[in-house]
Amino acid sequence: MSAQDKSTDKPFPVVQFLVDTFGNWLNHRRELSEIRQLDRSDFDRIASDLRVSPVELDTLVRQGPHAADELPRLLKALGIDEADLARTQTLVLRDMERVCAMCASKRQCDRDLAAGTSAEHYEGYCLNAPTIDSLDQPVKQ
Repeated sequence: MSAQDKSTDKPFPVVQFLVDTFGNWLNHRRELSEIRQLDRSDFDRIASDLRVSPVELDTLVRQGPHAADELPRLLKALGIDEADLARTQTLVLRDMERVCAMCASKRQCDRDLAAGTSAEHYEGYCLNAPTIDSLDQPVKQ
């Protein structure tokens, strides 16, 4: 196989990123459409089954599947073992994911995670801070 043949096997990274982003956006739009096709009683029942309000469920669906991606990164930055938390305090972790998904401070959180300063600053904006601080695990400061 020549070098030219190899280069045509993989698209340019920017193009691939755009294709993937657009594909994810389309999938999210389809999911939203499916949710909107549910009648109100089905939607309310699903919310009840998930132990969230219908308004919270609607917000969570609109946020998309990556709405709480910061939480595992924050827990790691704080020295908290997410797997151990999932095993020992499943409902607490689930609630923390819900809170994270609905958070309005994502930009600040993302900046601190990228800069490695989350441990110093998260308590000032993270709505999960009281829960994190109450965990029986050490928090790096």
